[in-house]
Amino acid sequence: MSPGQTDPVKQLVAAHWNRRVAHFDEDFGHGIRSAHERAAWERTLDLILPAVGGLEALDIGCGTGFLSFQLASRGHRVIGIDFAPLMIAEAQKKATERQLAIRFEEADAEQLPFTDASFDIAVSRHLLWTLPNPERAMDEWVRVLRPGARLIVIDSQADVSASPEPLDKARKSPEYTAIGDRLPFVAGWPCEEVENLFAAHGLVNIVSDPLLDLVAAEQQRSEEERRVRRRYAVWGEVPP
Repeated sequence: MSPGQTDPVKQLVAAHWNRRVAHFDEDFGHGIRSAHERAAWERTLDLILPAVGGLEALDIGCGTGFLSFQLASRGHRVIGIDFAPLMIAEAQKKATERQLAIRFEEADAEQLPFTDASFDIAVSRHLLWTLPNPERAMDEWVRVLRPGARLIVIDSQADVSASPEPLDKARKSPEYTAIGDRLPFVAGWPCEEVENLFAAHGLVNIVSDPLLDLVAAEQQRSEEERRVRRRYAVWGEVPP
């Protein structure tokens, strides 16, 4: 049993996301529901991913596989990891149904089970706020990247107090209420803090984008699903 599996904070994290699996893909921001969202995601992927295909890619905190499938559709060889075993099972089921050769593994984002310099791309989406040790996670993410490889973080900063109760299912859940004081950025990271985190861990050529078209597209879904959230992507490279 890994240390993460015996950590009470991480046990609650896994329990929460295991509980959410059945309806996870239906929740806000977990899929593409319109042509506007598809166009926004295509622009985002064009912006954040290297232009060349066929790279070794790691999707950290993959959930049910949304970003893994986007990476695979662009010709990359993908491994997706998640701490919640039921998320991994659902992602693998979807990959099998779509006949996609994506490898999904249960793993801890703060203790990756990969050797140094294994990947050309590593991506995380809406993950940093869930981590009790984000600095340790960043060390790990950089460790498994090759020289010249790219790390990408897609995240947001939420005004939890302004979100209607049903819409912030994670932060206002019993599990996260119990451990919120153990998560340094439970309300989300400002974009500038992620840029600083990248620089502090030696990444170069750091760029960010506010994803305004994606925010606008998601807000078109319905009045009930709107929330106060500032989305962004930050990416940088391991020095050659």
